[in-house]
Amino acid sequence: MAPENQSTVTMFILQSFVDDPWIQDTLFSFFFTLLMVAIVGNGLIITTIHRSPSLHTPMYFFLVNLALMDVICTATVLPKVLQSLVTENTISYGGCLTQMFIFSWVLGSELLLFSAMAYDRYLAICRPLHYGTLMSGRACVALATFVWFTGALNSLVLTCLMLPLSFCGPNLISHFFCEIPSVLMLSCSPTFINDIMTVIADMFLTGLNFLLTMISYGFIIASILRIRSAEGKKRAFSTCSAHLIVVTLYYSTVLYTYVRPALGTAGILDKAIAVLYTTVTPSLNPLIYTLRNKEFKTSFKKLIFPN
Repeated sequence: MAPENQSTVTMFILQSFVDDPWIQDTLFSFFFTLLMVAIVGNGLIITTIHRSPSLHTPMYFFLVNLALMDVICTATVLPKVLQSLVTENTISYGGCLTQMFIFSWVLGSELLLFSAMAYDRYLAICRPLHYGTLMSGRACVALATFVWFTGALNSLVLTCLMLPLSFCGPNLISHFFCEIPSVLMLSCSPTFINDIMTVIADMFLTGLNFLLTMISYGFIIASILRIRSAEGKKRAFSTCSAHLIVVTLYYSTVLYTYVRPALGTAGILDKAIAVLYTTVTPSLNPLIYTLRNKEFKTSFKKLIFPN
């Protein structure tokens, strides 16, 4: 990097949630619990599906990818949050860029993955006779590769656009982790291109994928309503309802976060929304996807109690 493009800020300060020691201890316990739930819960999902041949289907293949993304997301954000609640709440310039890249990678990939999962459910319910052909093992791997690669490419572009920016102070990030909108607010350089690219990426990854997911579920719901038996409708809805809940929660919070800077900041509300999609959702996904899934629960019991 050229000297004139180097940042004069070598360390950022992450804004703490509160200054009260008792509340900080409570938040530490809360976030530590979420971290453990996310890692253990998603780890059990990956292990159960890997060890159970009956679960080697496209739906569970994508669920493994989602669980892996959730683990990476929480492992990228929460350890630094826990550290800031106990000792220092600073992060280096390089550490901030690294956190930004990994988080944006996982975030973008997860949004794309939701569309792939919706497409899988669409084929399974609306085109069951062609499901095995259209959603073959090779097709699943190709979709997953596209999801991870596109998310990485998007994150790489947005992160590289941060490199020429100058940060000459202040260095207080009004957030509990390094996210593109909050870091851009500290730049002393013009951020027009960054803002435009961030909006374009958000409209593509969030807006377009949400639209595709909703279209898929429109066809799915219409197909389910044509099922005559009540048991058939219940079974079809049970396989889709969990995904629809997660998708709605995730898309709405992410879209809010990346559109909000244009409308000003809402302080604590912004942090609360960010907590939802960075920590709460990854922790809840294992429960949402497995509690009502009899097939998974049966395989999990066999794994825990083999005899």
